[in-house]
Amino acid sequence: MTDADIRLAHLLADAAGAAIRPFFRARFDIEMKADASPVTQADQAAERAIRALLAVHAPDDGIIGEEYGRIREHADRVWVLDPIDGTRAFIAGRPIFGTLIALLEQGRPVLGVIDQPISGERWVGANGRPTTLNDVAVTTRGCPAIGRALLATTSPWLFDGPGGAAFDRVRTAVRDTALGGDCYNYALLASGHGDVIVEQGLQLYDFAALVPVVEGAGGVMRDWSGNPLDAASDGHVIAVGDPALLDPVLALIRDA
Repeated sequence: MTDADIRLAHLLADAAGAAIRPFFRARFDIEMKADASPVTQADQAAERAIRALLAVHAPDDGIIGEEYGRIREHADRVWVLDPIDGTRAFIAGRPIFGTLIALLEQGRPVLGVIDQPISGERWVGANGRPTTLNDVAVTTRGCPAIGRALLATTSPWLFDGPGGAAFDRVRTAVRDTALGGDCYNYALLASGHGDVIVEQGLQLYDFAALVPVVEGAGGVMRDWSGNPLDAASDGHVIAVGDPALLDPVLALIRDA
């Protein structure tokens, strides 16, 4: 991962944003995919714009995208794309969705972008560098105890039975819980506006870009077993702004 990769990631986010903005709070077609999640013309247009640039600037790299699948997915370098993470929020006219762009090297996220094209906010995380929001470094906040933490998750209905019970144990241990937000929760956590995020059932394109952003700001992201996230992770995700919160959250999740 190089400075050129970071410049390319900015170029990709610019192109996606330009494709998305004309559709925001406008009339557009909505389809339901096989997994009952919605997809819009904006999702598709944004991913096409990103792929067109990658074909020119990184033709040997792999691509894993939510809308148009996988090519060269076993390459040493793979770009992972979610053109609109939070499509339901986008459809509802709420600017709390984001474009997610990640670069994996040998299966591990080394570069991540969370771009909110309506508010003009762009978080960039890269291994060995501080996370930035619009080129200004940001950091997570300290939280001395789980009982003082603000928890966030996209929706409690996205957990299965045992997963829902695990989430409830965390929810009842924290100070308060915010619902909704998708990737925007992780961006805000990186900027010091939250403490814990717990989610289940995410796909690689949902979480790959988040890892460098959160960890470059001083936070930690792990799976529910406490392992680092990579291309083989199962989509059970924990993010904490203060690393001291990781063990208490894991203990609550594991409690039978």
